Amino acid sequence: MVEDEVSLANLIKEGLEDEGYSVDLAYDGEEGLYLALNEPYDIIILDIMLPKMDGIEIAKTVRSKNIRTPILMLTAKDTIQDKVLGLDSGADDYLTKPFSFDELLARMRAILRRSFGEVKNTVKVADLELNLDTHEVKRSGKVIELTSKEYALLEYLVLNKNRLLSRTDIIEHIYDYNYDFDSNVIDVLVARLRRKIDKDFDKKLIHTVRGVGYMVKE
Repeated sequence: MVEDEVSLANLIKEGLEDEGYSVDLAYDGEEGLYLALNEPYDIIILDIMLPKMDGIEIAKTVRSKNIRTPILMLTAKDTIQDKVLGLDSGADDYLTKPFSFDELLARMRAILRRSFGEVKNTVKVADLELNLDTHEVKRSGKVIELTSKEYALLEYLVLNKNRLLSRTDIIEHIYDYNYDFDSNVIDVLVARLRRKIDKDFDKKLIHTVRGVGYMVKE
């Protein structure tokens, strides 16, 4: 997220992390552009009026580098002309301030579903079912309680089912870039998730490729 109002940025970051997202913050346009060009993200939340470089220029530069990361503009600029300019610069959606946090979450979920090729709010692998809106997880109809990080990992694996994800892929997806983690943090998290998702079921869905990473497959 690129937002120069520090208190607002920190408030949104805290709210998103409570929902299981990992959030990197930039407080000016130059830092925001650097992160957008050099780090892999699922979505960029971008203000327009920023120090050093505005959001329109950031969006245009990101798109000129053929980076397709979805962009949600979150800004006080609310005229039709502003919205047209923002969308034409490469944004996928546009939300004006003041805004409802629930609407921000809903728009993010919609963008992320489209970017992962999902149009429904529920995804399934075998008898495992995830609701992308409510974060409810069921296996064979039984509700499974997960922590926010366990859910974030499971969602990432499920949305990339049959694709091998390295530990680096997973770390970059579910932790912010300032996170100081132990080398086995992902192994521990996967082990916890396995106990909840696979332990009591004959069919195992979470698979390990030793020395490489993890994947979900039927």
